[in-house]
Amino acid sequence: MTNRFLLPAILGFLALLLTGAYAAGPSTVTPAMKAEATISGDIVRVGDVIENAGPAATIPAFHAPDLGARGTIQTHRVLEIARQNGIDRLDTRGLQEVMIFRAARMIPVSDLEAAVAEAAVRHLGLRGAADVSIRFDRDVRALQVEPDATDAPRVVQFAYDPHVHRFEGIVEVQGSLALRRTPVRLSGTLTETAEIVVVARALSRGEAVRESDILVERRPRTEVAADAVTRPAAVIGQAARRSLRPGQTLRPADLMKPDLVARDDMVTILFEVPGIMLTARGKALGPGAEGETVSVLNSQSKRILQATVQRPGVVVVSRGGAVTADATGTVR
Repeated sequence: MTNRFLLPAILGFLALLLTGAYAAGPSTVTPAMKAEATISGDIVRVGDVIENAGPAATIPAFHAPDLGARGTIQTHRVLEIARQNGIDRLDTRGLQEVMIFRAARMIPVSDLEAAVAEAAVRHLGLRGAADVSIRFDRDVRALQVEPDATDAPRVVQFAYDPHVHRFEGIVEVQGSLALRRTPVRLSGTLTETAEIVVVARALSRGEAVRESDILVERRPRTEVAADAVTRPAAVIGQAARRSLRPGQTLRPADLMKPDLVARDDMVTILFEVPGIMLTARGKALGPGAEGETVSVLNSQSKRILQATVQRPGVVVVSRGGAVTADATGTVR
């Protein structure tokens, strides 16, 4: 009775073992050609162009395109490399070629300019990289380096001739085998610059300077006067001491405080003594900025007084001035 039930159990167990053995056996998936592939190295391997290539996947097969470039591999060449590496059956999926893209990190020209400027600061002791203007000799293009070469570019073997403002150097990026194999040399002119404030439009004498009347430009430091104005805030609200032309560099001598009183303006004359303020109306006989002394004609007494401009339309007579007052407290 026991044997009747034991035999089916044994047969079932054997069936499970056989099924498991078959599932663990070699894959029957047919290798197939890829339509495209992106690689990071300079060698295209079998597994880059053939799916399910098995042990042959890591075998070098073709040279890769240049960094950042694309290339194609014709189907007949893929079939040939497959046969050479023991892949007898290959599904080409009707493809005529495989598109290969070589991954790369792009370094823009602006980063190369910054690298040259930083090299100039290190080697020449300049004020800062922002004060350096770079002009390359030829049409320099962005560089392509390996994706894992993530450091900023540096310029090494830097040389500079101050007489003609020329520089030379070699670009280096830590971890880039491509740049070590094929060094990139940069050359051109290098000029130290300075930011200055210049006139944007013609200004007449006495005209107030507004923000729209000025520009901030960089000029070669050798062309910039030692007293050139460098901060817009030092200019806005001032007035032109003389006529100024567009593009002219501003200097402190070109500016003055704006007139708060114009010639023939009617003004209020103040004379202050402890506990008393005397006032009168008058006419300014000349223009004046804040703190400047102007002559004013007292409209009542017809006397000419020397007064200091305090604010628009208001002047103050100094204590030494010849001033009298009537019972109403009005200056005469």
